[in-house]
Amino acid sequence: MSNVTTGANAVDNAIEQGIDFDGSPIPVAKLDLYKQVMALEGQRQRSGVSNTMRSRIVRIGAKHIAQEELNQMLIDADFAPLKDKEIAFYYGSK
Repeated sequence: MSNVTTGANAVDNAIEQGIDFDGSPIPVAKLDLYKQVMALEGQRQRSGVSNTMRSRIVRIGAKHIAQEELNQMLIDADFAPLKDKEIAFYYGSK
């Protein structure tokens, strides 16, 4: 088994296998809590695909793209610009 640590599904695959990227087993208590919370999330009513897309773009984009650039990219794609609370959360300590 090869542990792939890049890509969108790397963490999900590791969780499914119960093996962390360093090859160590993920403790059962952590897996159980994760599965419990994800089951609750799976039952939550969604607010719409565009809203979810924007949320993912902001959450992931903030890790890789400067605030001003990400904000302009959102506007250019006809999404709402970054909100003050998003700027504070994702960029406040940088």
